[in-house]
Amino acid sequence: MLRDKNLVPLSRQHQHALALCVRLDRALQAGEADAEAWSEEIRQLFAQEVATHFAAEEKVIFPAAAAFPNLRPLVEELLAEHVSLRSLFTRATTATLDVNSLRSFVDQLSSHIRKEERQLFEGLQQLMTADEFSRVGKALEEALADASTACILPTEATRLRPRT
Repeated sequence: MLRDKNLVPLSRQHQHALALCVRLDRALQAGEADAEAWSEEIRQLFAQEVATHFAAEEKVIFPAAAAFPNLRPLVEELLAEHVSLRSLFTRATTATLDVNSLRSFVDQLSSHIRKEERQLFEGLQQLMTADEFSRVGKALEEALADASTACILPTEATRLRPRT
């Protein structure tokens, strides 16, 4: 389903985070994950986008979704995932994540994003009216005003390498 224009800013941020997950997953599979470099990139992503992104979802999207009884359990699940993901982001901010933590980060973040895109956003698009989406879009615009619109550029240690 085509994404409603009011959800596009969140979906764009999801794409940024998924791109990091793909690159990190490939580095982990190749045994070439520089934990310090990846932790730094994760710290940057959290500071530039994710902290504001999570806050916007929790302030705007989740309450709008919780108004629909069939979406409430999903919202509760996503909120719990935010707590777990914040813990990983905080660990990356205060120390270097080890390889197992990096693997957990990739698995949890990519799963969480896909759940939001495929279940939450799709559900909202089926249930919300155009007027409701317009109100959500305006609230999201305000909530995301402090988020960076620039992508984080990979360093030499975190750039995607051709598969051999």
